[in-house]
Amino acid sequence: MSTVLLVRHGLTAMTGPVLAGHTPGLHLDERGIKQAEAVAARIAVLPLSAIVTSPLERCVDTADAIAAAQQAAGRTVERDVDERIVECRYGDWTGQQIKDLAKEPMWKIVQGQPSAARFPGGESLPEVSARAVEAIREWDAKLGPEAIWVACSHGDVIKAILADALGLHLDQFQRIVVDPCSVSLVRYTDARPYVLRANDIGADLSAFIPPKRRGRKSRSTAADATVGGGSGAGSV
Repeated sequence: MSTVLLVRHGLTAMTGPVLAGHTPGLHLDERGIKQAEAVAARIAVLPLSAIVTSPLERCVDTADAIAAAQQAAGRTVERDVDERIVECRYGDWTGQQIKDLAKEPMWKIVQGQPSAARFPGGESLPEVSARAVEAIREWDAKLGPEAIWVACSHGDVIKAILADALGLHLDQFQRIVVDPCSVSLVRYTDARPYVLRANDIGADLSAFIPPKRRGRKSRSTAADATVGGGSGAGSV
């Protein structure tokens, strides 16, 4: 069963007060660099099969830190760029202050009915969800059932992927929080996706190191939901 770590990029000078969107040349600031190095160190315990990133600079910076930490751990992991996990195209909203956007009629739609939201001159949120989920599932199938890999993307994009994995309607995705340089883990199986962690900003990830393979069983229950809740990640 493959596992994807959905990593949001670190902080930039715009993150928070301004809707950065596709603003060109926006790299991590000093805070974001420290965040990227910290999350990369946490992830370094895991043998990654791939690092896939949005093409925007803030994600590439974060992905590069993760790749460097893998290198320091004795592994070489290729970094691939996938346009489908790029930030939402916010159109006319790009570069505007959040406090000003909150006064726009569209703001209430984005908050209460995201599935009906199309940003002026930009994308709709259902379009963002469709392309991002397609990318994650396609990479997951390509990398194979034993893969652990990273997808470095953006807040709303990761929220849409998590909503899909949880079986939630897109109108519920605003209930999900994705902080800068947080890690959310989704395990994809033939039966269903499992959300193992969401918005994790500090916990040890060593529980997700793949166990040594044992002999095949007559019927694998690995993709089944554990009745009673199970014993947790990392248990023997």
